[in-house]
Amino acid sequence: MALLVMKFGGTSVATVDKIRNVAAHVKREADAGNRCAVVVSAMAGQTNQLVQWVKEAGSVDDEREYDAVVSSGEQVTAGLLATVLRSIGVKARSWQGWQVPIRTDEVHGSARIAGIGSDELLAGLESGEVGVIAGFQGISPEGRITTLGRGGSDTSAVAVAAAIKADQCDIYTDVDGIYTTDPRMVPRARRLDKISYEEMLEMASLGAKVLQTRSVQMAMVHGVRLQVRSSFDPPEAVPAFQLGDGTVAGTLVCHEDEKVEQRVVSGIAYAKDEAKVTLVNVADKPGVAAGVFGRLADANINVDMIVQNVSDDGRFTDLTFTVLDSDLEKVLAVLKDAKAEIGYKELNGSTDIAKVSVIGVGMRSHAGVAAQTFAALAEKGINIEAISTSEIKISVLIDAAYAELAVRTLHTLFGLDAN
Repeated sequence: MALLVMKFGGTSVATVDKIRNVAAHVKREADAGNRCAVVVSAMAGQTNQLVQWVKEAGSVDDEREYDAVVSSGEQVTAGLLATVLRSIGVKARSWQGWQVPIRTDEVHGSARIAGIGSDELLAGLESGEVGVIAGFQGISPEGRITTLGRGGSDTSAVAVAAAIKADQCDIYTDVDGIYTTDPRMVPRARRLDKISYEEMLEMASLGAKVLQTRSVQMAMVHGVRLQVRSSFDPPEAVPAFQLGDGTVAGTLVCHEDEKVEQRVVSGIAYAKDEAKVTLVNVADKPGVAAGVFGRLADANINVDMIVQNVSDDGRFTDLTFTVLDSDLEKVLAVLKDAKAEIGYKELNGSTDIAKVSVIGVGMRSHAGVAAQTFAALAEKGINIEAISTSEIKISVLIDAAYAELAVRTLHTLFGLDAN
């Protein structure tokens, strides 16, 4: 008997018929004797509709009411799934975030989980009752509903798994695992049996959308085993989870030492939602960079890659950095307001760029990955505009028109193509 958390995303619960399919997956585990907590997202498109209604209702001057509205999508799904489960003979009840309770801070719209009271939930699970939990939501210290930010149901699932000390957390989605790169771009991409937390964290933050970054980080900190799998696999064709079985259905996100196959590079990620900003002829003196990035930090703008080129005489520098393309107008406005303080000559911004990243824990112990990457791109005539690295990642900024060619080239270079 295992203690299992199962999370189902919006596409998996998009209709009542799909909720019935989800219920069949849950029943398979319950019939095998596993204790199941199920975390659900809102039905696909529902959160967007709720946000639109809030906008139509008027300006949001109280984010607490925004959270009260947009959290209702998950509540509907939880109630529907519990109803379907009961109709097929599975003992079940729905839980809202405040009922568990999932306690958060008071930052509405992007709250962080502070703790989970799991005693009542565990008592229900031990009695054989499936607990269906509304993801994405919690309760603030002042007793108001909070939401965790878009994609927050993944974080809810991992937090619940950590709180109840689950044997595994299965993330069911519309894909059957984590691939070496986007299979829509590279048809020969391979599904990975296992990937380390660190690799998954890099891939999630660099463009792979299968798992939310916060959920991977939380899983790594608490040692929660994550398995990414498809909810569209026939429930009757999938074996129930068994402790110690070792079978992986999909991709297992785990500690590095659990990976049997240790490739130097595990995957290639890319992101096209980047914008490049360049400040031309900035005085090269202490405090200037702090002034630039301090202003952006005050405006809650995250900066990624940074490149500085100092002039031959050492008096001036060109400062280039990247931000999300959705933040570009805001960035330009902030820097224009600070022109007198910063003292630059020109300010340029563009969105016709892409970030391509090579990721793998094997890079820690293997030299030459960067050299191979740069040489392969040069051979294809792809110019690199900026570079950033970590122990297990090399990211390059290139012209967006070459993104697909760069991904395909690097995927083949590091032996990731399926046979």
